[in-house]
Amino acid sequence: MAAVDIISVAVENNPAPFLSNLRFAIAYEVREALSDDIEWRVVYVGSASSESYDQELDAVLVPADTPGRFAFVLEVPPPRPERIPEEDATGVTIVLVTCSYRGQEFIRVGYYLCNEYPPEVLKEAASSVKQRLVQAGMSEAEAEAQAAATVEISPPQWDKLLRNILAEQPRVTRFPCSFDRSVPAKTPSTSVAATDQIY
Repeated sequence: MAAVDIISVAVENNPAPFLSNLRFAIAYEVREALSDDIEWRVVYVGSASSESYDQELDAVLVPADTPGRFAFVLEVPPPRPERIPEEDATGVTIVLVTCSYRGQEFIRVGYYLCNEYPPEVLKEAASSVKQRLVQAGMSEAEAEAQAAATVEISPPQWDKLLRNILAEQPRVTRFPCSFDRSVPAKTPSTSVAATDQIY
């Protein structure tokens, strides 16, 4: 049995503008008093193509020296747009809430996250494309169809993007951790990590 376990994570201020802070209300249980703090981190996956685009949004140390149930709100800044590839500005990505002890990650809560423009922003962008196509000699109907099919906002307008975390579908993965015991933890792998849903 783990010395620390998660009870719940609630995603607050969701959906929200992309440039607003992310807020997670976390409840956890300390079953065994630990000699060091536990570390909660929030990581934004900037691109599926490379881990180099992952951003640690913030980390906080929380005491775990007293058994019991505890809760706090972890509020972190949004990802830095300049570190996200332009082609990954919109669409689906992942945000992770992790907990570690002495550098050993033992809990990971993952959420799918969708970034998209509201309909009025897309409509405005399509209208602009349509005007250019009509000026280039295309018929109104053809220009409208072409604009609707190919509307692309470049460079990204980060201040107009909306972020929606799929809060009802978290994936929780637990990894072995030695905590203060003398027995070393096993190396985390898919065979030893337990994944389930939290409610």
